[in-house]
Amino acid sequence: MLAAYRGFTKFAEGFSHLSGAILGWRQAEELFHAAARPEAPARVALPEAEPLSQSGSEAVLEAVDLAFRHRRRSRPVLDGCDLRVEPGDRILLEGASGCGKSTLAAVLAGLREPDSGLVLLHGFDRHTLGGVAWRHRVALAPQFHENHVFTETFAFNLLMGREWPPTPEDLAEATAVCRELGLGDLLDRMPSRLQQIVGESGWQLSHGERSRLFMARALLQRAGVVVLDESFAALDPENLQQALDCVLRRAPALLVIAHP
Repeated sequence: MLAAYRGFTKFAEGFSHLSGAILGWRQAEELFHAAARPEAPARVALPEAEPLSQSGSEAVLEAVDLAFRHRRRSRPVLDGCDLRVEPGDRILLEGASGCGKSTLAAVLAGLREPDSGLVLLHGFDRHTLGGVAWRHRVALAPQFHENHVFTETFAFNLLMGREWPPTPEDLAEATAVCRELGLGDLLDRMPSRLQQIVGESGWQLSHGERSRLFMARALLQRAGVVVLDESFAALDPENLQQALDCVLRRAPALLVIAHP
């Protein structure tokens, strides 16, 4: 009887382990099949930035009575801030370091939440549209030290705000924007052109080339409003003029932040 009891116990333990394995497989089965590599790469589609109704307002982007205070700061950096950006506007925002220009840019782009006040895109607030849809319509090129060149192809760094993989039309548009910004010589020097790996372990870009890459990335997002934060600071006069001409020509509405 004792031997039979031991045998039954071992059988029950084995059955329990088997049952657990079956349950575990059922939970992981979908993930296992999802991880299978498809024969052709799937395109990752971002939501289309469809035109929004104006809701009685002509402003593309509007800030009303904004207030924002950084942590561990006693005074707000933004207090009662108002801004209105209409279609076709080209706005230059100047001010000394620390006066809140970059904070305002981050709030407008949906990267920071204001303490009070309203930010409206075609009359809708960010909670109504959703964060992804908002950032798809307001493209921000942050300051140099807050932006990044990823160790990937130059095309990926340019078109990361679009569907992936890119179509031939996407690549042609990226090439055109780069040449308009004065990056044609860079493209011609890189052996693989847009497919050249760049970044820390790839082709190294100069300060000015990175700045223009960030501008191109924002323009290629096809957003209704483009915000450039100190994007022209690293450019010499000739390249600055060429890049500025491109930005003025391609941005539907533009806000440029700069030192006086």
